[in-house]
Amino acid sequence: MKKYTILLLLLAAGLQYSCNEDLDPKVYSSLNTTNGYQTKSDAIAAVNSIYGRLKGPSVGDNFSYWATRHFALTDIATDLGHCQFGGDPGQLSLGTWNSANGLLLEDWNAMYKLIANANTAIYYIGRMSSISEIEKAQFIAEAKFLRASSYMDLTDSWGPVILMTEDNVANPKYLEQTAPTSVEKIDEFIIKDLTEIALVLPANYKENIIYGSNDVGRATKGAALTLLAKLYLRSHDWQKVATLTQQVMNLGEYSLYPSYLGLFKESNKWCSENIFSSLSDANTNGTELLNHFGPTDHPVVQNRWQYYTVNWDFYNTFGNEDDRKQCFFPEFMGSDGLLHKQAPTLGAEPPAGQLYMPDVSTRKYADDETTTYYDGHSVNILRYADVLLSRAEALNEISGPTTEAIGLINQVKARSHAKQLILGDYNQSSLRDAILQERGWELFYEGKRRADLIRMNKYDVLVNAYHLRVGEAALVKMPQNKYYTYPQSQVDLNPNLSNADRQ
Repeated sequence: MKKYTILLLLLAAGLQYSCNEDLDPKVYSSLNTTNGYQTKSDAIAAVNSIYGRLKGPSVGDNFSYWATRHFALTDIATDLGHCQFGGDPGQLSLGTWNSANGLLLEDWNAMYKLIANANTAIYYIGRMSSISEIEKAQFIAEAKFLRASSYMDLTDSWGPVILMTEDNVANPKYLEQTAPTSVEKIDEFIIKDLTEIALVLPANYKENIIYGSNDVGRATKGAALTLLAKLYLRSHDWQKVATLTQQVMNLGEYSLYPSYLGLFKESNKWCSENIFSSLSDANTNGTELLNHFGPTDHPVVQNRWQYYTVNWDFYNTFGNEDDRKQCFFPEFMGSDGLLHKQAPTLGAEPPAGQLYMPDVSTRKYADDETTTYYDGHSVNILRYADVLLSRAEALNEISGPTTEAIGLINQVKARSHAKQLILGDYNQSSLRDAILQERGWELFYEGKRRADLIRMNKYDVLVNAYHLRVGEAALVKMPQNKYYTYPQSQVDLNPNLSNADRQ
């Protein structure tokens, strides 16, 4: 166990910083494998600690993974994301990242912290004699779902990575420099886990016999099936995507929330569209989503950074009738006394009293109802609109445009009053492009864009086209940039993680 603890510390090593470095969390109790895993409450605490890793479980680490940092890898480094600042996010925005990029290291660490927590829980809960077999199966299934989700994110970002499981807890040989496992082998591992736990996890937690309440936010059957569908989407196994998305729809648990803007309000913690989300509470352990995404010099949403934004090209693709276009701060009279707005032409100088913003911040995680520094916005990791669009994509790849495929897309559009598609206007290729565009409009800054572009072979094409239009270098090259460079600290620890063909 000592060696295992040492490895966790090595995996967690990296640049960590916060606006609240002086705030140390108060420790109320300390559980370990000696005094823990004795009761059902211990098992639940162990599982809850894995969920906590989705966003950073303590003040000072509250912008990790799905709480903010992951979006730099999944959205900023695409055709729609933008960051006007330099440093690590600026590198990702410009396509100039390398193995020293701190955001790559932070995301890598966050994912492996979650995996380490999951492996420990799976191993020790599996050996508990004080809980029932039903309870044991439930807790292990939740841990395996969370682990599978992190391995999906790791392989999306880095491709082959080190596969660690509960077997490493039983027989840790961490002094050995393990070679990365192929994406295909990791996919097999994830598929096996998700297929098995989909038979165990409940469709919902209403009157649940283990938790005893509607404990929303936990992994469900629908979440396992949706993640499995997304894995098959990545590997272009269209028939399995079609089958799994239909199974999710047949559960009858999900529907589109009536309002797109309302879906992301801080007050809307959970609704019928949520399949799996990272939940937060501003009063107990809030995140810094609003700070990263909010506009600077706004009279209501004050003291924010306008750090993670969309570029004007993307904003301008929305139709004026589309409610999703209202999900931004494109023009406002700032607290600095200047009218903040879009420049009429590239490179134009603003007249007196105006400020041309280099990009536009989004209300998705920065609604003007939130005033606290730490906010409690949920992050929808898996939601029903993605299921509908994924099914439409699969059906188009199988049979070309169909009434059902167009209808699925139009369901998503109708919620936002966007212009509907007409079946006769599309062939398979043009509908594929329309689906990619729709996914951008619907799912921006939800951790999907880079994977979507790569899956549809448009990553270099669309990202470079944007950079060239605004006078920047076209630096994205495929297949070289399909995966990020491994963090240099990890390469130093394990030379099997080679960046020879990545930078």
